[in-house]
Formats: sequence, C-alpha cells, structure tokens
Amino acid sequence: MLLELSRLGSMHEVAAELATTTSNVSQAIAALAREAGTPLTEPDGRRVRLTPAGHRLAEHAVTILAAVDAARLDLDPTSEPVGAVRVAGFATAIRLSLLPAKAGLAPVHPGVELRILEHEPPEALDLLSRDDVDLVLTYDYNLSPASWRTEHAVVPLWDVEWGLGVPTTDKRAPLTAYADHDWIVNSRHTADEDVLRTLASLNGFTPRITHRVDSLELVDDLIADRLGVALLPRGRTSRRGVTVRALRDPTIYLRGFAVWRRGRDRWPPLRAVLEQLTRRDVEA
Repeated sequence: MLLELSRLGSMHEVAAELATTTSNVSQAIAALAREAGTPLTEPDGRRVRLTPAGHRLAEHAVTILAAVDAARLDLDPTSEPVGAVRVAGFATAIRLSLLPAKAGLAPVHPGVELRILEHEPPEALDLLSRDDVDLVLTYDYNLSPASWRTEHAVVPLWDVEWGLGVPTTDKRAPLTAYADHDWIVNSRHTADEDVLRTLASLNGFTPRITHRVDSLELVDDLIADRLGVALLPRGRTSRRGVTVRALRDPTIYLRGFAVWRRGRDRWPPLRAVLEQLTRRDVEA
C-alpha cells in the first residue's frame, strides 16, 4: 500500500486501486509506521505525501516486490528454467553423465548453471540431507545395494562391470589364487570393501586389506608395483602393466544413480538437469 501511496498520493485513490476502503489503507499505513518507528506520511493539503523515511521504505518495497516476482517466475513449473543447480557426485558420474548433460543443457536452457562438487556417496548424501546441494550422483554395487531414505527420489543412470585388477604379467587364475595377497580398497567409501568381503566369503577366504586409496590411478600404480590387487572397472583404460580380468558367478556391477529430495524436481532448473541426465542414459 505504501508503494501505491507513493505513486497515487491519495489514500482514497489507493483504496479504489486496491478495491478496499480508505480506512483500511489508513490503518495499514499507520501499522507500518509503528513497525518502522517513524512517521511515513505527512499532510499535503487535502492529500498526503511520504516523508523521507516513507520514500526510502517505498524504494525498498520496489526491490522486494521485484524479488518476489522473480522468485515466482523461478518457481513456476511452466517458466523457462533459470538458476544454479548444485550437484555433488563421484568423479566417474561427473565425467560420464554430468558433463554430457551440461553440454546438452547449454543450447536449450542457457539460464541453467551447474555448480559441481566432487564427493563420494556418503559425503554427497550428507550434503543433500542438509540442503547444501540439490542433486547427488551416487553409486552402489549389485552385491552391496544402497538403502535409500524415504525422502529420496532415485533414478538409475547406468551400470559398469567391475573385475579383478592384477599385474598384466600374472597368469590367469581363479579369485582364490589371490586369497593371500594384499588388497586395496576405497579410502572414502566402504561399498567396494563390502563387495570384496562378500566375494571373498563366497570363495572361502577373508581378504587381507592393506591399502585404502581413493584415486583409481593410484590403485593402478600400486597394482603395477605389486603392492596389492583390487576390484576395478572393466572397459576403463588402466595404466600399462595392469589388467582387469572378468569375474563370474557372480558378476559385479557398479550402478550409478541420480538422487534428489522428493518433490524438489518441480523446480524447473533441477527438472531440466534431470531430463538431460536421463536422456543421456537412454541414448547410451
């Protein structure tokens, strides 16, 4: 009402504009003045005019109403997506899914930005629970399935077969041949260790876990130097001297997922990113 009064200069005209009574306008302006702790209007003949404090507050009202309009437009599911989507994910998913999705977004939704944080699943899901990110790219294994919270919305993206990473010069041998070897597992997540222990149990041994490493490239280096063996993705280019051999009965798959808080995909920028991610998955 203060903004309308600054424009029209008459409480009667403001009342007519807003389809209310002059008394209601007067009471609303008086209540606002009490909250502000200073007079906002002063007499000007038969009309009123804003005091300097009233003009200043009216200027703030312009900014506030513009922000509200922008927020409504931003949240309107039919509007053009505009905004920054915060994504936490593991390196492989960022390379395989998120960067191609960003390339697909650019020509159709140029107003959508991505802010990328590299994290392993436990770290990323913790950020999601605290509303510090909008979307998580995470993984599990078929031998160690993830447990999702009731507030999670989850869509599968792809899966990758994993095998046994060994020195290339090793002769082909069953998994049991490596029962007495040192093993390498992830330092930031326990899922591959859980898979290894399950696989070893099925083959009658307990793995001796000696090294905990996050970087696959460093895992390659340790294997090449015969410091241990590890589960690694097949189809990936490992360093010279490392071979990833297939495992059967059971075959191991790492499964990628996109996770967000249920209902948040009504926000147009997040929905646009999810559409690109799932489109890329279908095309792949």
